[in-house]
Amino acid sequence: MIHQARQLSVSALLLLASGGLLAESAIGIDNPYVRAVPPGTPNSAAFMTINNRGSADNALVGAASPASKVVELHTHVMEDGMMKMRQVQQIDLPAGKAAVLEPGGLHIMLIGLKGNLKPGEQVDLTLKFADGAEQRLSAPVKSPMGMKMR
Repeated sequence: MIHQARQLSVSALLLLASGGLLAESAIGIDNPYVRAVPPGTPNSAAFMTINNRGSADNALVGAASPASKVVELHTHVMEDGMMKMRQVQQIDLPAGKAAVLEPGGLHIMLIGLKGNLKPGEQVDLTLKFADGAEQRLSAPVKSPMGMKMR
C-alpha cells in the first residue's frame, strides 16, 4: 500500500511537471531580431512574431535584457496627425493566434543601451508572460534596410 501511494505521488509530480513544460512550449518565438543603431544612439527595439499555440489566452507583460537599462513594451499610434510611440502594459496573445512585433507597430523598446549594437551580435532577452512563464532567447542584431552600419 505504501509503495503504491509513493508510486502515485511520483506519477502526480511527473504529470504536474509535464503540464508546466507544455504550458511553456505553447508560446513560440519566430524571427526575433534587434535593430542595429549608430554608435551613441541611446535606444533600440526588438521585433519578432510571438505565437500562442495553446488553448488559453495569454499576454506578454514584460521583458528584460542585460543590453539596456530599461525594457518596455511599446506601440505606435496616430495622434493629432502624427505617428507617436506609446508604452503599453501588455501585448495580448489570444489562444491559437500570433502577435507580430514589427517596425511601426508593437515592439519591445531597449532604453538606455549599455553599449553599441552592431550587426551580427546577439542580444539576450527574457520575455515575461501573464501566466507567470518566462522565455529566454538570443536575438541577432540586424541593420535596418538601406542603412549602412559601421
